[in-house]
Amino acid sequence: MSRPSRAMVMAAGRGTRMGALTETTPKPLLKAGGKALIDHALDRVEEGGAELAVVNVHHFADRLEAHLAARERPRIAFSDEREALLETGGGVKKALPMLGEAPAYVVNSDAVWTGAAPLPALAQGWDEARMDALLLLVPRENARAYTRPGDFEVDSDGKPSRRTGPTAPFVYTGAQIIRPGAFADGPDGAFSTNLIWDRLMAGGRLFAVIHAGEWVDVGTPEGLAEAERALAEEAST
Repeated sequence: MSRPSRAMVMAAGRGTRMGALTETTPKPLLKAGGKALIDHALDRVEEGGAELAVVNVHHFADRLEAHLAARERPRIAFSDEREALLETGGGVKKALPMLGEAPAYVVNSDAVWTGAAPLPALAQGWDEARMDALLLLVPRENARAYTRPGDFEVDSDGKPSRRTGPTAPFVYTGAQIIRPGAFADGPDGAFSTNLIWDRLMAGGRLFAVIHAGEWVDVGTPEGLAEAERALAEEAST
């Protein structure tokens, strides 16, 4: 496929696991490697070929909008969730008029990848005929600052399934290509993208590729410090 021309960057969360750090600053404006997390995410979006990024905003929305006002590439559009947080699925559904109908990237702003460029790898793995969504996963041992039991198992055809035992070998890294229309019949208000994934899994239309590198879960102060270390390590190689 040609690379998606549009992306959704998830930036509306309150970042409560960051503790005092997000009492005065929105999590996407916290810095790792001298750069705000939102700019790391948007650099990845630009690297993936997207020309427009829809950024949803809620916590300290005015500050996030002001920070991105001067950004030229990708072009920025805002999806306003000031009145109520809509979670991951509800946030994408609200943004559908801006995302259009073609497959689009959806990227979390609290993730840092090292190694191979994540979004071009997704675009290379996309199969228009077989897929409605393609998730970027990482082996659990390559998930830095990650303390949970893992998300998915993956079969030989690249189809993910939910964890069946106490742990799973792969972790979702916060990047995917998905058809926006998959969200169209989602419930009104807040809901999780997990609802959409489960529907696509049941229909055999959810697939995964494995990131060739490391990923940092930047959800806590420890994760932010780990992202700093990971970026410094990559810069020194």
